Amino acid sequence: MTAKGETAKGETATAERLFEGADWDFPILQRIHDACREIAQSELGLDVYPNQIEVITAEQMLDAYSSIGMPLFYKHWSFGKHFAHHEAFYRKGLMGLAYEIVINSSPCISYLMEENTATMQALVIAHAAFGHNHFFKNNYLFKQWTDAEGILDYLDFAKKYVAQCEERHGRLAVEHTLDAAHALMSHGIDRYPGKKNLDLRLEEKRAGERRQHEESAFNDLWRTVPAGKVKSVESLSLDRRRKLLGLPQENLLYFLEKSSPRLQPWQRELLRIVRHIAQYFYPQSQTKVMNEGTATYVHYRIMTRLHETGQLTDGNFLEFLQSHTNVVFQPDFDDPRYSGFNPYALGFAMMQDIERIVSDPEQEDREWFPDIAGTGDVMAVLRDIWANYRDESFISQFLSPRLIRKMRMFHLHDDPKETAGIKVDAIHDERGYRRVRRELARQHDVGFIDPNIEVVDVDLAGDRRLMLRHTVVKGARLSETDAKRVLQHLADLWSYDVSLVEVDPADVVLKEYVVSPRKIAAVA
Repeated sequence: MTAKGETAKGETATAERLFEGADWDFPILQRIHDACREIAQSELGLDVYPNQIEVITAEQMLDAYSSIGMPLFYKHWSFGKHFAHHEAFYRKGLMGLAYEIVINSSPCISYLMEENTATMQALVIAHAAFGHNHFFKNNYLFKQWTDAEGILDYLDFAKKYVAQCEERHGRLAVEHTLDAAHALMSHGIDRYPGKKNLDLRLEEKRAGERRQHEESAFNDLWRTVPAGKVKSVESLSLDRRRKLLGLPQENLLYFLEKSSPRLQPWQRELLRIVRHIAQYFYPQSQTKVMNEGTATYVHYRIMTRLHETGQLTDGNFLEFLQSHTNVVFQPDFDDPRYSGFNPYALGFAMMQDIERIVSDPEQEDREWFPDIAGTGDVMAVLRDIWANYRDESFISQFLSPRLIRKMRMFHLHDDPKETAGIKVDAIHDERGYRRVRRELARQHDVGFIDPNIEVVDVDLAGDRRLMLRHTVVKGARLSETDAKRVLQHLADLWSYDVSLVEVDPADVVLKEYVVSPRKIAAVA
């Protein structure tokens, strides 16, 4: 029993309930947001963009799914195809919908489903409007690669520009260019920090100026190509070609935008639009575990605190716990539902484990994590980690032996060239712990996930063939069917033949592909 006006922990008086039951209205949403903000800022020390919360229907959520969750997105036939697919499965009860979608922008836009109960709206606001929001604003990858202030203006420019291109050049011509650009989207990314990020809000103004400058540089490049059958060995030396073309180049969309001999100015701008959007999503692909783990940890802390202070009823809190448990559920390896580690489960478990190490460490923790074990300030440690790591480095440095044992992780080795059958390659000893977390971290390292493909040369004096090279890492070869399809799109944009060779680390050629452009690539 506790005295009236006190909580079980002897804290301040019970606060007024945020809501009763499942129903909500916009004043209730405002109260929920303000209560979450108070805890997020005063107790967790979060630093967030201004919030913009929008309530949408199930159909609008399906539409957001189809356009990769972005507002103001340009039109493309593939989005309609995805919408029809998701809608059919949703109507038949074969799939559910996300409770929310959050946009990395300033203001940070959180879309809430109108079908959500008041408890779920509170969960979503805590998760998206404060958890994801803080991560977007503070993580170094997002600071390096995204422009939260300008993305909405840029998307508005992109939508209008694509619509104008359809009016001037025809819908089919625009779709053909976008189809090819989308196929190469994962190879349209700058993976290493270089030039300072562009201010996306100025892109519309810069588009015309850029076209004039690039056409001048483009003419300088192709002026070196000799006329007729005579070839100048001196002018077309490998070093000179590479200097003129900026080779080797792993950003295929950037290379095509700058150097493709037959693309029209409007097509180059479309490639640039797709490239900017691909770059926008680049940090998200490297921080799935951390981003979702952060948001899940934040919503758990906020919702728990709201319950402790009496702003949520026991019934509301039980409803939250049921949903939270579903979110962080991790199927066992022999469960039919298993498809790898659930990023919510792994991320949340690691955040809670770091909290334990900082506040109540064991001797093992002090040996493995001497810099943070027992320091006491949980949120200071977590905020530093959220700001300065990505999934690969986060797992490789903070996955603890205790959590490895708790989640029963182990590593299997399956290589017919070395052993017959599958063997356990890492057990629960010091060497095994390090092996497990190293191998799990590699599964989130883009250097191992994404194929290393570069443009290495162009036959300027001959048949203009574009030459690419794929360096195989750990025996991961390209799918022949997928490789030919993507190379076809690349050839269509280049307008001449494209070749790609796969080589092993010893520089031995494993396979070569050669693809010619289709006639439909020649659009006006």
